[in-house]
Amino acid sequence: MVKQALYLENLKVGDTFISETYQLSADKIKSFAREFDPQVFHCDENLAEDTFFKGLAASGWHTAAITMKLVTESLPFAHGIIGAGGEITWPQPTRSNDVLYVKSTIKEIKPSKSKPNQALVIVECETLNQRDEVCQILTAKLLSFKKD
Repeated sequence: MVKQALYLENLKVGDTFISETYQLSADKIKSFAREFDPQVFHCDENLAEDTFFKGLAASGWHTAAITMKLVTESLPFAHGIIGAGGEITWPQPTRSNDVLYVKSTIKEIKPSKSKPNQALVIVECETLNQRDEVCQILTAKLLSFKKD
């Protein structure tokens, strides 16, 4: 189902968008890690037991990539999700067999002084697991444009 594109004039502080879910697995965690973040706590269940994480954990960048997928599917900004910076934290590890979803809430809208047809929209994207535990918080600065 294609969602209606949202323009700047459609957005307001407090708007919340909930994504579909994404099922993680040990194989997905290890495959991503082998290519992008090859550390033992992301690549080997046995060696991961003796690390800070006390078991296999997804790379934070893997969680971020999943978040991006879910945000692009659930936050239908006209012209796409165009980032202009942000801050990311990982309050707890993402684990194999977690089922993730993203709750995105508009926190602030800052109209551009030099470009009246656009604004920076500050969106807090919480990536939660099946127990509603927060695995990642992304506070993103996104561009949004007026329809005209």
